[in-house]
Amino acid sequence: MHEYTSTTRVWGLSCPGFPEEVSRARRWTRDILRGSPFAEDAELIVSELSANAILHTASGLEFGSFHLAVAVSAQVVAVSVTDDGGTGTAPKVEHQDQDAEHGRGLGMVSAIAHRVVIHDSDGGHTVTAELFTDVRRGGHPC
Repeated sequence: MHEYTSTTRVWGLSCPGFPEEVSRARRWTRDILRGSPFAEDAELIVSELSANAILHTASGLEFGSFHLAVAVSAQVVAVSVTDDGGTGTAPKVEHQDQDAEHGRGLGMVSAIAHRVVIHDSDGGHTVTAELFTDVRRGGHPC
């Protein structure tokens, strides 16, 4: 394979920070991953991450937005949501009581995904959830 050739396909979508955009992001993800065994998991992950962006960051403020990326290769399906920041802390996985009404979204995402990476920058936070296509026991990619 040529060193500049990639078999990874990447799609991107920018959404205004309105609650109804979460369902649009879900549909968009489902359409991209139609036929993939990871479509339902990715759709749920996108729903959680998009809702978190709107509820907990500047993405949900007037003129706010969030950005979604889906990358698909033979080894991984990666879903990333980038928010507009505006909070003093980066998102983090919290393991809440099952009766808790808030704070369980990233915990649920980390339970579904094989790996979750959180990147904090001046412009916002990016949460990437990766679903590996070939996983050994213990959740590690082959």
